[in-house]
Amino acid sequence: MKKIIVALSIALSFAIPTYAFADQAACEAKAVSKEGKPLYGAAKDASIKKCMGDAKPNDCEAKAVSKDGKPLYGAAKDASIKKCMGGK
Repeated sequence: MKKIIVALSIALSFAIPTYAFADQAACEAKAVSKEGKPLYGAAKDASIKKCMGDAKPNDCEAKAVSKDGKPLYGAAKDASIKKCMGGK
């Protein structure tokens, strides 16, 4: 039983980075201009970042503050986080 758990742990440790790499490859393939030409440089980086949904919930929670600098609560906090995450 212990060998099975160790084997599954090792297999999952290799599968997770591969999955993340597959997402990035898919986003790189989508990084094209309106004319269908591939993007380069900062435009490509921005497109990939947007595609991958680079905003993380913890980052967005830290940004969920009022104009006074006080933390938001309830529906206002949820709306702020949703807006920060890109409306997902």
